[in-house]
Order: sequence, then C-alpha cells, then structure tokens
Amino acid sequence: MNTGAIIVGGIIGYIFQRLLNEKLKTAIMQDIGVAVIFIGLAGALAQILVIHGSKISTTGTIMATVSLALGTLIGELIDIDNQFVKFGNWLRRHVGSASDSKFVDGFVSASLTVCVGAMAVIGPLQDALQHDPTMLFTKALLDAVVVAIYAAAFGLGAVFSALPVFMFQMAITLLAVVINQFLSTAMTNGISLVGSMMIFCIGINLLFNMKIRVANMLPALAVVVLYVAYI
Repeated sequence: MNTGAIIVGGIIGYIFQRLLNEKLKTAIMQDIGVAVIFIGLAGALAQILVIHGSKISTTGTIMATVSLALGTLIGELIDIDNQFVKFGNWLRRHVGSASDSKFVDGFVSASLTVCVGAMAVIGPLQDALQHDPTMLFTKALLDAVVVAIYAAAFGLGAVFSALPVFMFQMAITLLAVVINQFLSTAMTNGISLVGSMMIFCIGINLLFNMKIRVANMLPALAVVVLYVAYI
C-alpha cells in the first residue's frame, strides 16, 4: 500500500512537473525545504519538550547527540550516502534518464524523507503483529503527497523512492516477531526523535542547497535503540 501510494503520487507529480518552468520548480523545491524543516522540527520537539504544569523542560538531548555522532561516524566509514548515489545513478541509466541531472538528488532526498522516522518502523510492526494497517495507510497517504511534490520539483527520480521503502518495510514486517520483543516505547520515541532531526537536515539541504550527508546518519537509528537499551 505504501509503495503503491508513492508510485501513484510520484507519477502525478512527474506529470505536473512538465507544466512547470525552472523558476517554478526552484520555488517549489524551496517550499518543500521549508515544509520538511517544520515537519522535522515538530517531530523532534514533540519528543524533546516535557511539560510539567507550568514548567517546560527538555529530555533526550544527550541521547540524540550521542546517537547522531556515533551513527554518523559509522555511516561515514561505510559511506552509505555514496551507495545511495551509486544506486541512483544505476537507476538513472537503466530507466533512460541519463541526461536528467536532478534524478539522483530527487531519488536520494525522497527516499530518505519517506524511510526515516518512527512511522516507517512502527507501521509495519503493527500490521504484522496486530493486523492493524492503520498507521501504514496514514503513512501511505502522507508519502503520496510528499513524493508528488518531490517529483514535481526533481522529476522521475523521486518516484523510485518506492524501492527502498518497499525493501525497508518488507524487512521490518518479516522480522517483526523478533524486533517486537526488544522494541520498547522509549526506543520508538528515540527513533522518532533522531529520525525527525534527520528530516530537519533534509529540509536544510533543500532550502539552502547544502549537502548534509543525511544518508550517513542512518545508523543513528540503530544506535539510539542500543543507547536506550543499555544506558
């Protein structure tokens, strides 16, 4: 369902892209950046801020810092970002889009946006263990809209974000019984916090045309689970 929604949304956005000139595409890309920044910021603040009566305090900042630092170190050593780029270039050649300069950027940015976050993990878990696909349906709808906008700005590359989503969520579904035994509420909250921070970084890249290698931060999602379990 999630994969199909991304494909449909992406194709609609790609068709719409043909009606846009470069100025409008740039404006849409900047708008996406602003929206993604606020999505990431809202998700992070929802986990960090704790309200006790009239007092507001923060929690999880050290956990997020340690997880991102160690996760990024691992990611840089493996160079996950480069693997994404290589896969994107391979797709670009094999789908007849060799001349599309934005293909890889669209594929990488859209893939990270729809794969990172607690919903990408909890949705398949609920579906597999409780036979409740509600969260997956909600995520599918959100992803269809997000990828449609990405495709309108970047082109066909964004549509192929359906591939990593399918592989990632299928793996979670197949491993659900094993994963569920160890995944606590604190762990899912940690995944949500770190994932939201990554989404914020994706927005920074889009809005300011920067190159934060967000893909290399992905191991932080595993590090935060270990952090909560053992520290």
